[in-house]
Amino acid sequence: MRPRLAVLITIVFSAAFFRLMPHPPNLTPIAAVALFGGACFTDKRLAFLVPLSALLVSDLVLGFYSQMPIVYISFALIVSIGLWLRQRRTLVPIAGATLASSILFYVTTNFGVWAFGSLYPKTLVGLIACYVAAIPFFHNTVLGDAVFAAVLFGGFSLAERYLPLLREAVPAKA
Repeated sequence: MRPRLAVLITIVFSAAFFRLMPHPPNLTPIAAVALFGGACFTDKRLAFLVPLSALLVSDLVLGFYSQMPIVYISFALIVSIGLWLRQRRTLVPIAGATLASSILFYVTTNFGVWAFGSLYPKTLVGLIACYVAAIPFFHNTVLGDAVFAAVLFGGFSLAERYLPLLREAVPAKA
């Protein structure tokens, strides 16, 4: 296994481990891991497979829940945002993609709670009530995504700078 690939896999699974530690609701590294995976794995299949596998491993420990399909779909979409970031891994695009990921997670998972749960009536008022009830958790989502994205992207950028074997191989021009 190439050193870059081994380090990226280790980073993703190590970050996902933080989900298993006590934390405030929604303050986890998983969305940042999905974004980072999409942006840093050169193989698109691994960009999806590794972060989603890390999520699955943590879910095996934490237990399964009814909204899992919605959560996994939202994380796959976040990986897709990370794919867009590949050639734009600088502060402003990463910050924007991180915020977009937080919003995407909020919108999709709360829609899932409304659509497939029994807490809210299946009306526009019920949907709005669901989104309003989730607002207090959104702060932690944004904070967790921002902190973990900064650590993952910033830490790996520093590692690439000082450890040339971690840099992406640039194909030679013919």
